[in-house]
Amino acid sequence: MRPALCVMVALLALPLAAQAQWQWIDGNGRKVFSDRAPPPEVPERNILARPPGGTPPPMVTPSTDAGRAPAPAAAASAPRVDKALEERTRQAEQAEKAKRAEEEQKLARAKQENCSRARQGLATLDSGMRIARVNSQGEREVMDDAARAAEQRRLQSVVQSDCAAR
Repeated sequence: MRPALCVMVALLALPLAAQAQWQWIDGNGRKVFSDRAPPPEVPERNILARPPGGTPPPMVTPSTDAGRAPAPAAAASAPRVDKALEERTRQAEQAEKAKRAEEEQKLARAKQENCSRARQGLATLDSGMRIARVNSQGEREVMDDAARAAEQRRLQSVVQSDCAAR
C-alpha cells in the first residue's frame, strides 16, 4: 500500500508545480501575473514573486546582443489580458458616459426652464403692470422704478446666459 500512496501524492503535487507564476510590477505600476519570466526591461526590484526554482531573467548586455533581433519569446511573455476584466472596464466606461450624458441633459433642462422663467418675467416687467412683492416682514410693497430696472437687468442677464444656445 505504501508505493500506491507515494504515487498518489506525487500525482497530486504535479498541478502545484504547473501553477508556478511570476509576479512583477510593470511600467504602468500594475501588478502582472504570468507563467513566464518578466521581460528584460523590468528592473529586478519590481519582481515580486518567482516560481520555486525560478531564475532571474538573463541580463542583456549591448555587446552580446548588438546584432541580433529580439527573441520571439519576449513577445510571447506578455501577460494575457483577461476578457472579463476588459468587459467590466468597457461597461464601467459606458456607465460613466451615460451618467455624464444624463447630467448634461439635466443641466440643459434647468437652463431651458431658467430661460423661459426669465423671458416670462421680462414680459411681465415690460407690460407696465404694477408689481408687488412681499418683503421680509411679510408686508406687501409695490416695486418702484429703480427696483423694476434692477430686476429687468437681472432677468436680461439670465436670458443672455441661459438662452444664448438656442
